[in-house]
Amino acid sequence: MGVYFRREYDNGALIAVWEITESEEELLGLCSVPNDELEELQLIRSSSRRKEKLAVRALLNEIFDGKVYLGHHDNGRPYLQNSLIEVSISHTSRFVCLLTHPDESVGIDIESLNRNFSAVEKRALSPDEIEDLSDRDRSTHLAIYWSAKEAVYKRMSRSDVDFAQQIVIKKFNPRDNGELTALFIDKDGDEQEFELYYEIFDGHVMAWLVG
Repeated sequence: MGVYFRREYDNGALIAVWEITESEEELLGLCSVPNDELEELQLIRSSSRRKEKLAVRALLNEIFDGKVYLGHHDNGRPYLQNSLIEVSISHTSRFVCLLTHPDESVGIDIESLNRNFSAVEKRALSPDEIEDLSDRDRSTHLAIYWSAKEAVYKRMSRSDVDFAQQIVIKKFNPRDNGELTALFIDKDGDEQEFELYYEIFDGHVMAWLVG
Protein backbone atom coordinates (compact mmCIF):
# COMPACT_ATOMS: atom_id res chain seq x y z
CA MET A 1 0.00 0.00 0.00
CA GLY A 2 2.70 2.49 0.93
CA VAL A 3 1.71 5.97 2.09
CA TYR A 4 -1.87 5.78 3.38
CA PHE A 5 -2.13 9.52 3.84
CA ARG A 6 0.10 12.53 4.29
CA ARG A 7 -1.04 15.84 5.78
CA GLU A 8 0.77 19.13 6.23
CA TYR A 9 -0.60 21.73 8.64
CA ASP A 10 -0.37 25.51 8.81
CA ASN A 11 1.63 25.30 12.05
CA GLY A 12 4.43 23.44 10.25
CA ALA A 13 3.51 19.96 11.46
CA LEU A 14 3.41 16.97 9.12
CA ILE A 15 1.69 13.64 9.71
CA ALA A 16 2.26 10.66 7.44
CA VAL A 17 0.82 7.16 7.75
CA TRP A 18 2.06 4.03 5.98
CA GLU A 19 -0.11 0.93 5.62
CA ILE A 20 2.01 -2.20 5.87
CA THR A 21 0.82 -4.53 3.12
CA GLU A 22 4.24 -5.39 1.68
CA SER A 23 6.38 -8.39 2.42
CA GLU A 24 9.65 -7.93 4.27
CA GLU A 25 11.55 -8.38 1.00
CA GLU A 26 9.39 -5.78 -0.76
CA LEU A 27 9.98 -3.27 2.05
CA LEU A 28 13.72 -3.84 1.87
CA GLY A 29 13.56 -3.10 -1.84
CA LEU A 30 11.61 0.11 -1.28
CA CYS A 31 14.03 1.85 1.00
CA SER A 32 17.71 2.45 1.59
CA VAL A 33 18.49 1.19 5.09
CA PRO A 34 21.65 2.40 6.88
CA ASN A 35 24.04 -0.35 7.92
CA ASP A 36 23.47 0.14 11.65
CA GLU A 37 19.71 -0.29 11.17
CA LEU A 38 20.30 -3.44 9.11
CA GLU A 39 22.34 -4.86 11.95
CA GLU A 40 19.53 -4.08 14.40
CA LEU A 41 17.00 -5.74 12.10
CA GLN A 42 19.01 -8.95 12.04
CA LEU A 43 18.67 -9.16 15.83
CA ILE A 44 14.84 -9.00 15.71
CA ARG A 45 13.32 -12.47 15.58
CA SER A 46 9.74 -11.43 14.80
CA SER A 47 9.05 -10.91 11.11
CA SER A 48 6.17 -8.53 11.89
CA ARG A 49 8.45 -6.40 14.06
CA ARG A 50 11.05 -6.27 11.29
CA LYS A 51 8.36 -5.15 8.86
CA GLU A 52 7.28 -2.39 11.23
CA LYS A 53 10.88 -1.15 11.45
CA LEU A 54 11.27 -1.27 7.67
CA ALA A 55 7.99 0.58 7.16
CA VAL A 56 9.29 3.35 9.45
CA ARG A 57 12.39 3.62 7.26
CA ALA A 58 10.27 3.60 4.08
CA LEU A 59 8.11 6.40 5.48
CA LEU A 60 11.17 8.44 6.45
CA ASN A 61 12.50 8.04 2.91
CA GLU A 62 9.17 9.25 1.51
CA ILE A 63 9.10 12.36 3.69
CA PHE A 64 12.71 13.51 3.53
CA ASP A 65 14.58 14.27 0.30
CA GLY A 66 17.97 13.20 1.61
CA LYS A 67 18.99 10.24 3.74
CA VAL A 68 18.16 10.64 7.40
CA TYR A 69 19.65 8.68 10.27
CA LEU A 70 17.35 7.62 13.06
CA GLY A 71 18.60 7.35 16.62
CA HIS A 72 16.95 6.79 19.99
CA HIS A 73 17.50 8.42 23.35
CA ASP A 74 17.97 6.22 26.42
CA ASN A 75 14.22 6.43 27.13
CA GLY A 76 13.39 5.20 23.61
CA ARG A 77 12.36 8.55 22.13
CA PRO A 78 13.41 8.73 18.46
CA TYR A 79 15.40 11.58 16.99
CA LEU A 80 17.02 12.39 13.66
CA GLN A 81 20.80 12.25 13.99
CA ASN A 82 21.44 14.56 11.05
CA SER A 83 18.51 16.98 11.38
CA LEU A 84 17.05 19.33 13.98
CA ILE A 85 13.49 18.42 12.95
CA GLU A 86 11.47 16.98 15.83
CA VAL A 87 9.96 13.56 15.20
CA SER A 88 7.63 11.10 16.89
CA ILE A 89 6.80 7.61 15.62
CA SER A 90 4.24 4.96 16.47
CA HIS A 91 3.11 1.72 14.85
CA THR A 92 0.83 -1.27 14.99
CA SER A 93 1.09 -4.42 12.92
CA ARG A 94 -0.87 -2.66 10.15
CA PHE A 95 0.08 1.03 10.27
CA VAL A 96 3.14 3.19 10.94
CA CYS A 97 2.55 6.85 11.71
CA LEU A 98 5.06 9.66 11.91
CA LEU A 99 4.72 13.27 13.12
CA THR A 100 7.34 15.96 12.47
CA HIS A 101 7.76 19.64 13.23
CA PRO A 102 10.69 21.96 12.44
CA ASP A 103 11.23 23.00 16.06
CA GLU A 104 8.32 22.14 18.39
CA SER A 105 8.26 18.99 20.51
CA VAL A 106 5.77 16.42 19.21
CA GLY A 107 4.06 13.21 20.26
CA ILE A 108 1.96 10.73 18.31
CA ASP A 109 0.44 7.33 19.05
CA ILE A 110 -1.65 4.83 17.11
CA GLU A 111 -3.55 1.87 18.53
CA SER A 112 -5.68 -0.91 17.08
CA LEU A 113 -9.24 -0.84 18.38
CA ASN A 114 -9.13 -4.65 18.43
CA ARG A 115 -6.64 -4.54 21.28
CA ASN A 116 -7.81 -5.58 24.75
CA PHE A 117 -7.43 -2.44 26.88
CA SER A 118 -8.71 -3.92 30.15
CA ALA A 119 -5.25 -3.91 31.76
CA VAL A 120 -4.72 -0.33 30.62
CA GLU A 121 -7.85 0.84 32.42
CA LYS A 122 -6.56 -0.10 35.86
CA ARG A 123 -2.99 0.99 35.24
CA ALA A 124 -3.33 4.22 33.28
CA LEU A 125 -6.65 5.87 34.13
CA SER A 126 -7.56 7.80 37.25
CA PRO A 127 -10.78 6.96 39.15
CA ASP A 128 -12.46 10.03 37.61
CA GLU A 129 -11.45 8.96 34.10
CA ILE A 130 -12.70 5.42 34.68
CA GLU A 131 -16.01 6.82 35.91
CA ASP A 132 -16.23 8.92 32.75
CA LEU A 133 -16.01 5.89 30.41
CA SER A 134 -19.05 5.48 28.20
CA ASP A 135 -21.10 2.33 28.73
CA ARG A 136 -22.03 2.24 25.04
CA ASP A 137 -18.56 2.91 23.57
CA ARG A 138 -16.41 1.87 26.52
CA SER A 139 -13.70 0.10 24.52
CA THR A 140 -13.34 2.96 22.01
CA HIS A 141 -13.43 5.55 24.78
CA LEU A 142 -10.70 3.68 26.62
CA ALA A 143 -8.59 3.38 23.46
CA ILE A 144 -8.76 7.15 22.91
CA TYR A 145 -7.75 7.78 26.52
CA TRP A 146 -4.77 5.45 26.20
CA SER A 147 -3.62 6.76 22.83
CA ALA A 148 -3.84 10.37 24.04
CA LYS A 149 -1.86 9.59 27.19
CA GLU A 150 0.77 7.76 25.14
CA ALA A 151 1.09 10.79 22.84
CA VAL A 152 1.59 13.10 25.85
CA TYR A 153 4.12 10.67 27.34
CA LYS A 154 6.10 10.66 24.09
CA ARG A 155 5.95 14.46 23.90
CA MET A 156 7.28 14.82 27.45
CA SER A 157 10.06 12.27 26.90
CA ARG A 158 10.38 11.35 30.57
CA SER A 159 10.77 8.03 32.29
CA ASP A 160 8.97 6.76 35.37
CA VAL A 161 5.67 8.50 34.61
CA ASP A 162 2.50 7.50 36.46
CA PHE A 163 -0.08 7.60 33.65
CA ALA A 164 -3.03 7.61 36.04
CA GLN A 165 -1.80 10.45 38.25
CA GLN A 166 0.51 12.52 36.05
CA ILE A 167 -1.28 12.52 32.68
CA VAL A 168 -4.85 13.73 32.99
CA ILE A 169 -7.24 13.88 30.04
CA LYS A 170 -10.19 16.19 30.59
CA LYS A 171 -13.66 14.69 30.17
CA PHE A 172 -14.78 14.16 26.57
CA ASN A 173 -17.38 12.32 24.52
CA PRO A 174 -15.82 9.87 22.04
CA ARG A 175 -16.37 10.65 18.36
CA ASP A 176 -14.71 9.71 15.09
CA ASN A 177 -12.36 12.67 15.54
CA GLY A 178 -11.97 15.55 17.91
CA GLU A 179 -9.85 17.65 20.24
CA LEU A 180 -8.74 16.85 23.77
CA THR A 181 -7.22 18.80 26.63
CA ALA A 182 -4.52 17.13 28.70
CA LEU A 183 -2.54 18.05 31.78
CA PHE A 184 0.91 16.76 32.59
CA ILE A 185 1.67 17.03 36.31
CA ASP A 186 5.30 16.64 37.25
CA LYS A 187 6.59 15.19 40.53
CA ASP A 188 6.65 18.67 42.11
CA GLY A 189 3.02 19.34 41.22
CA ASP A 190 3.70 21.80 38.38
CA GLU A 191 1.22 21.47 35.51
CA GLN A 192 1.50 21.82 31.74
CA GLU A 193 -1.62 21.93 29.58
CA PHE A 194 -1.73 20.55 26.06
CA GLU A 195 -4.24 20.46 23.24
CA LEU A 196 -4.40 17.14 21.40
CA TYR A 197 -6.23 15.82 18.38
CA TYR A 198 -7.45 12.32 17.68
CA GLU A 199 -8.92 10.48 14.74
CA ILE A 200 -10.40 7.03 14.21
CA PHE A 201 -9.86 5.27 10.88
CA ASP A 202 -9.88 1.66 9.69
CA GLY A 203 -10.20 0.15 13.15
CA HIS A 204 -7.44 2.31 14.65
CA VAL A 205 -7.23 5.43 16.78
CA MET A 206 -4.44 7.96 16.36
CA ALA A 207 -3.74 10.82 18.78
CA TRP A 208 -1.15 13.57 18.46
CA LEU A 209 0.03 16.92 19.78
CA VAL A 210 2.51 19.62 18.82
CA GLY A 211 4.20 22.09 21.16
